Amino acid sequence: MGGIGVSPCDLDREFAPQIAQLVATPPLQSAEEYYDELIWSKKLDGIRVSYSSKHGKGVCANRDFAEDDLVLKDQMLVGAQDSLNKIDCVVCSYCFRFIGSIEFQIGRRLYLQSLGGSVDGTTERHCHGSDAGSSTGCSGASSGNSNAVPQEVLMSLMDGNMSLPLTDQFCLPSVVACPGGCEGELYCSQSCADSDWDSYHSLLCAGSKTEPLRKSALQKFVGHANGTNDIFLVAAKAITFTLLRYRKLKRQHGPHESSSSLLMEAWKPLSMGFKKRWWECVALPEDVDSCEEELFRQQIRDLAFTSLQLLKDAIFDPECAPLFSLDIYGHIIGMFELNNLDLVVASPVEDYFIHIDDLPESEKEEAEKVTGPFLDALGEDYSVPCEGTAFFPLQSCMNHSCCPNAKAFKRDEDKDGHAVVIALRPISKDKEITISYIDEDLPYEERQAQLADYGFTCTCLKCQEERPV
Repeated sequence: MGGIGVSPCDLDREFAPQIAQLVATPPLQSAEEYYDELIWSKKLDGIRVSYSSKHGKGVCANRDFAEDDLVLKDQMLVGAQDSLNKIDCVVCSYCFRFIGSIEFQIGRRLYLQSLGGSVDGTTERHCHGSDAGSSTGCSGASSGNSNAVPQEVLMSLMDGNMSLPLTDQFCLPSVVACPGGCEGELYCSQSCADSDWDSYHSLLCAGSKTEPLRKSALQKFVGHANGTNDIFLVAAKAITFTLLRYRKLKRQHGPHESSSSLLMEAWKPLSMGFKKRWWECVALPEDVDSCEEELFRQQIRDLAFTSLQLLKDAIFDPECAPLFSLDIYGHIIGMFELNNLDLVVASPVEDYFIHIDDLPESEKEEAEKVTGPFLDALGEDYSVPCEGTAFFPLQSCMNHSCCPNAKAFKRDEDKDGHAVVIALRPISKDKEITISYIDEDLPYEERQAQLADYGFTCTCLKCQEERPV
């Protein structure tokens, strides 16, 4: 295990051959078939996934793109909202659209902040960028002067008994409850609720309809993730995604198909992501001395093992036992570390207050008599977006350049959690489409240091020109 001792997980040894198959790079033909089918199913005929000996996978243009053209809108394979961000934003747990109403969004956020708590009543949580061992940053709940608004007023906003001016111009989808009765997951439609249930949530729901022992085990797993690193919640969704695909395939193929081949097929979408074990690829925090690196990485592995054991207590399926090995869990988390594009959806609350500010002076003055106290209570962070972590199957194939010809960019009409990639300049047919994984305006040395976390040295034209002689 990368020089940090023997794995504490018995399944790593018991299922070593099957695990090796799961984490192996997929054969080229299998990968080509997967991406061709994915692109066809999404009607994305403007791009193709290509392969080279130098860079591996890449995305090329199948036609010419003009500047600002939409290159790709990619639906996530697995994703989750950051736990602490759930205080600030109420979104659909499947597509990540904001839901309810402007009043509901504002009232709920200020109410939870006034309690000093979170969705599940806790406040202490380590994000991805903490000593729990990930290099990905995350924002905490914003602070505001919520005591300035009486709680009964906030309750009226949440209950729909109080309206703010002009919010009818910012209508949001109604809230749909989780079919399993849990309060933690809400949806914008029955379609999204059903899709989430079928793809992930039926195994992770800790609602009133869940068997008590499993519910208790799930609550312990979620509590540990919220208290250490919520990337474990995304990893759990990846495992349940594979488990539920396996069960569906088993129903389709019958009992004669081997469980091993069915598991490989169920795992295929996740097999396409570039993976290293989390504790091997996570960047060493600045406050950890290099002589303590081995201890740090062992602590990260042990943290993952604790999380895995709690998840295993809740949803273990012996037919898919290799999925519950520490080796697989580490590779799944590492995949999010190396492939994720941050999940970001802009808040309609920001649009609402900008609209009020842009009104003619007399109308603005009248509206702000009502909206002003709420804006003051929200403070400078009134526009906090939905934030999370996700794996996007096509966007993750795009290679890096410090002088990219495309970028991830949400347009005004992009209201959900899809990854959106826009052309920065004209892109000719057959040219590779590149994005920047980092801030490309940083000096050469800083760019290379950050890219080292992704496991490569950039040799793009900009780096060749700026490289010290």
